[in-house]
Amino acid sequence: MLAIMMLCVSIGFMPIPSATAAVNSSWVVIDADNGRILDGANPHDQLPIASLTKIWTALTFIESGAPQKETVISPLAASAEGSSIYLEPGSTVSTDELLHGLMMRSGNDAAMALAEHAGGSEEGFVQLMNEQADLYGLKDTHFTNPSGLHDEKHLSSAYDTAMMLYFGMKNKKFKKIASTEHYTRKGTQPGVWENKHRLITSDTDAVAGKTGFTKAAGRTLATYFEKNGKKVIVVTLNNGNDWNVHKSLASQVFNEYTIVTVAKKGEYAVLPGITAYLKKPIKLLLNQEEKSKVSSVMRIPRSDAHSSFGQWIVSLDQEQVVTSEVELKRE
Repeated sequence: MLAIMMLCVSIGFMPIPSATAAVNSSWVVIDADNGRILDGANPHDQLPIASLTKIWTALTFIESGAPQKETVISPLAASAEGSSIYLEPGSTVSTDELLHGLMMRSGNDAAMALAEHAGGSEEGFVQLMNEQADLYGLKDTHFTNPSGLHDEKHLSSAYDTAMMLYFGMKNKKFKKIASTEHYTRKGTQPGVWENKHRLITSDTDAVAGKTGFTKAAGRTLATYFEKNGKKVIVVTLNNGNDWNVHKSLASQVFNEYTIVTVAKKGEYAVLPGITAYLKKPIKLLLNQEEKSKVSSVMRIPRSDAHSSFGQWIVSLDQEQVVTSEVELKRE
C-alpha cells in the first residue's frame, strides 16, 4: 500500500514553432536533463538514421566491459564499406583512438574494429547493441550493423536517437569523446582529426553530437546544446538544412524556457511521524505557460514500516517527467 501526498497543481504544454521538414523525415527536441520531449514532428517514426548509429556503438562498447586497450585490425575491419579512418590490416590501434575515429570522423572501419574487439564478431556485437537498446527502453530501435550502413531492418526514430545521446552524455568517457573538437592521432598514421560535426567546432552552445548520411537516410544529425545551465538535445532525420535547423531550435528553447526549481532540497513533513528528505533540488525547463501547471506527488510505502526510501514524482499534463528518491525518517 502507498501513501500518496499531493504537493502542487498540474498541467500544460506549449510547443516550440515547427521546423521545416522533408517527406519521410522527423525531428525532436528533448530536455537533456530528463528526456522530456519539448517539441517534434513524427518523433517516433522508424527511419534509417545512418551514422547516428555510432552513438550507440560507442556507448555499447564503453559499457560492454571489453578491455579498452590496443587491438589488432582485421582485414574485414580495414576493408569496411563507406566512410573510413583508413585503418591498415594487421596494425595495432588503441581502442581510445578507434572511439575517437568512430565519433569524430565516422569511421566505419573503426566501428567494425570495435565490434570485433568487444563482441568477437560483427554479429556478436550487434546482438549486444540490441540488448542494450532493450535495456534502455529504446522501443523504436533495431540494429543490424555497428556503422549505420543501410539495411531495411536497421531503423530507429528521432526520439530514440536523442535518448541514445542522452544516455551517452551521462557516461564520462563517452561525453569526453563526443565533445572532442580536435584529436591528435599517434602511431603509424599520426595527424590531427577535427570533429565532422561543425557546430561543435564553431558554435559555443553546441557541446557534443554526431553526423550521418546515406542516400536512403538523407542527412541525419544529433546535437547536444548547453547554455546558461539549460541543456537540450536536437535530432533531425532526413533534413537537408540540419545545421541551421539545430541552431534555430536550440535558440528557441533557450529563449522561451527557463530553469524552474519545482522542489527544493531539504526536509518535508509528509505524514505524522514521517519526514522525507530530498537530497537534490528537482529542476525542469519550463515555458511561461507551464510554470503554474506542474504537479508533484510523493509516494511512501505504508506496507513496509521499515522502508527508508520513497519517491518524489513530478508530472506535466498527467505524464511523469522526473522521479527522484527521497530518504524517509520515521519517528
